[in-house]
Amino acid sequence: MALQKSNRKRKAITKDSPEADEVVLSDGGGDLEPGFLDGVLSQSEDEESDGSTSDFSEDDDGSFGCLEDCEDYQTSNKLLSHLEDRRGDSNGSSISVHNIPEPNEDETQTNHVVVEDANGNPRYVYGQIDPVYDSDDSDAPETTNTIGNIPLSFYDSYPHIGYDINGKKITRPAKGEALDALLDSIDIPKGWTGLTDPNTGKPLELSAEEMDVLKRIQMNEVPEEGHDPYPATVEYFSGKTETMPLSAAPEPKRRFIPSKHEAKRVMKIVRAIREGRIMPYKPPSEENEEDLDVKRYDIWANEAPRPDHPMNVPAPKLPPPGYDESYHPPPEYLPDLAEKKAWEEADEEDREKEYLPADHSSLRKVPGYDRFIKEKFERCLDLYLAPRIRRSKLNIDPESLLPKLPSPEELRPFPTTCATIFRGHEGRVRSLAVDPSGVWLASGGDDGSIRVWDLLTGRQLWQVKISSDEAINAVRWRPGADAVILSAAAGEELYFIVPPITSPELESHSRSILDAGFGYATSNPSSDSTKNTPVAQWTRPAAHLSDSGVLLKAHLRSTIKVISWHRRGDYLATVSPPGQTSAIAIHTLSKHLTQQPFRRLKGLPQSAQFHPSKPIFFVATQRTIRSYDLSKQELLKIIQPGARWISSFDVHPLGDNLIVGSYDKRLLWHDLDLSVRPYKTLRYHKKAIRQVGFHAGGLPLFADASDDGSLQVFHGKVVGDMMENATIVPVKVLRGHKVVKDLGVLDLDWHPREPWMVSAGADGTCRLWM
Repeated sequence: MALQKSNRKRKAITKDSPEADEVVLSDGGGDLEPGFLDGVLSQSEDEESDGSTSDFSEDDDGSFGCLEDCEDYQTSNKLLSHLEDRRGDSNGSSISVHNIPEPNEDETQTNHVVVEDANGNPRYVYGQIDPVYDSDDSDAPETTNTIGNIPLSFYDSYPHIGYDINGKKITRPAKGEALDALLDSIDIPKGWTGLTDPNTGKPLELSAEEMDVLKRIQMNEVPEEGHDPYPATVEYFSGKTETMPLSAAPEPKRRFIPSKHEAKRVMKIVRAIREGRIMPYKPPSEENEEDLDVKRYDIWANEAPRPDHPMNVPAPKLPPPGYDESYHPPPEYLPDLAEKKAWEEADEEDREKEYLPADHSSLRKVPGYDRFIKEKFERCLDLYLAPRIRRSKLNIDPESLLPKLPSPEELRPFPTTCATIFRGHEGRVRSLAVDPSGVWLASGGDDGSIRVWDLLTGRQLWQVKISSDEAINAVRWRPGADAVILSAAAGEELYFIVPPITSPELESHSRSILDAGFGYATSNPSSDSTKNTPVAQWTRPAAHLSDSGVLLKAHLRSTIKVISWHRRGDYLATVSPPGQTSAIAIHTLSKHLTQQPFRRLKGLPQSAQFHPSKPIFFVATQRTIRSYDLSKQELLKIIQPGARWISSFDVHPLGDNLIVGSYDKRLLWHDLDLSVRPYKTLRYHKKAIRQVGFHAGGLPLFADASDDGSLQVFHGKVVGDMMENATIVPVKVLRGHKVVKDLGVLDLDWHPREPWMVSAGADGTCRLWM
């Protein structure tokens, strides 16, 4: 079968890969006759020298050309080629095609030219391939230019603008005529820019978003959509008149930080003075050196009285004094005692005259001017300081400098008078507490006894003496109305008491709460047997104490100073400042368990409290207050009041504010959402502040107790608005306790509902303020 020439060519694209030893091209058909492909096409040097040609050729792009289409293969791709043993010499690999008959000379037409390369070897140069694509496939992908980042201007002298993924040249798009361009400019399409895309050579069209960005850039605006060039002003300082600070005193000198640079300069001058390089100033000696050549005459030395004559120049005379300036003025010009006293009491700048008229019988009795030296000194100061203006005195009322606070009458109710005095303790009353119902008052003192009083009448209802050696440092009621349990600390012992002052049912339920922990300890023994000594030992007290209502005792390792209950009534915290690592302990009443949450504390603990509504625990040391998250067991915040020694603190019922009392006579208000530094610092006491406390019943009141024997009551209003600050106004100073051995009021507590307050003093009394 003879091969026929055709204008159409089909390519089988292959790549020179050393891994592929055989390439089979087949359409799967059986129409090829045996022996049809018998010829061998090789690119070796031997056959190249013979000048043999083949219908298989390698194009410029590295692909091999196919045989020309035959009559029997115009509609189907039925060409089988077997390429094997591609092992060539140093010039390249060989390709063998078996069973291909050699065409006749007249039927063979070469499409390449043989030239020599730089090494003298033959080289095949093929002609241009006709880029005709006859496929009618509508799903063919769009031609993509693969020239990369090469500028399109490099192809200005060529008819194409790049190559596609198959290596075909991408022809330059035809440009429209001038009339078409005019029509296109009149009928501007959407997104038309009049520019040309440098990658494709086609007209550049932009989307609506890109056009908006270009418009914003042209108008000198921010390209980002939604940008507000005029945002709302954030007021860092409000224009309202603040009610604080209550004191307009200047900054104390102890806050002044001297400059180290100035100290160096001063020491440099001091060393120079000591070494004699700088001498102190000595005024020049005032010696009047008389010029002997100049003669001076006193023309009025021996003047005799002469008649008036134009040639006579009499000595100048002083102007005669007025009546009040005379040494012997008339009596009506002499001041009386009231006028003389008013003149002496008046300020020197406010006096109408600089002198008082005086009467002398003769001129020789006139004394010397008493202000002579002072006036000369002031004159020298004027010449030295050279003042040229007179500063007028500012008449400012000091009351106008203080902020305008609401009247205390508008902030009622708050305690004003002492209604009841509780007497009976021997020695100081160290601690007291009002029960959650507001009916009873518990107190403990240096005599080692705990007493329960009727709050309104002051009558003592119950008493028990716990210790004869240790003082009662703290007494606190268990929160909640389901039981009446009183906790007290004496030395290293923590006692739980059920006073026999309630109904039998309530007393029985209170006893069952205290006894429940023994059953838990029996059913769940401690698995930690490695520790020799537990944190606390829970036992029953002696028989005489159990008969009095003291039902439970916990022994700790150090003296207990502070007791703080959790709001649920099952947990309480104790603070033992001498205990160091075991200073803070948290007890579980229902399980009779004690745990120490801190292995090491920075500073000496002073007090501890639970947050009113969140699982947050506050611990106060000498200088800082740390807040911990009990659920996550991590440190939240370190509050820095700036006090030298913190004595006590209390958390606001809403939990966002707290007050701190210190032994350096300062009361500090902290806004936890605002800063770790104090929001307000109040100084109203002359001695140390022992105790502070908020009213827990919803009234905006708080107070502090001091060693000067007074209690200061404040109105502290806190709102939920974050833009409004707390209102702090002092409303009342309560005095009544006596100061004994430099100790005044030691503790205070508020009534749970009413604006009443109770205080414990070193004079051995408790007082109810209503």
